[in-house]
Amino acid sequence: QVQLVESGGGLVQARGSLRLSCAASGSIFSINAMAWYRQAPGKQRELVARITRGGNTNYADSVKGRFTISRDNAKNSVYLQMNSLKPEDTVVYYCNADRLRLDPYGNTWSGWGQGTQVTVSS
Repeated sequence: QVQLVESGGGLVQARGSLRLSCAASGSIFSINAMAWYRQAPGKQRELVARITRGGNTNYADSVKGRFTISRDNAKNSVYLQMNSLKPEDTVVYYCNADRLRLDPYGNTWSGWGQGTQVTVSS
């Protein structure tokens, strides 16, 4: 099956930077859109940034100009470069693959990674 494994979270001071990585592994034919979401305790998971296979991106207003999403299709990976971090960016970040193609016959998989904690100290 498919797994999404995130890495790169941790503790950083305000105005610092972190780079999150997410690698998809398993029986993968191709991946369409990939995205990063985040979720604070007691709140709904929210979209941070999304990138299509062709490289089109969109961002939450709260991270525009600070975060950059990118991907490496050959490595089935997506990245999130986070600059100018703020204490309010302190949450768990989740990688998402939407309708990842398992084969040429239309079978797909959508799912989440296990999450990686980002903590920004003031």
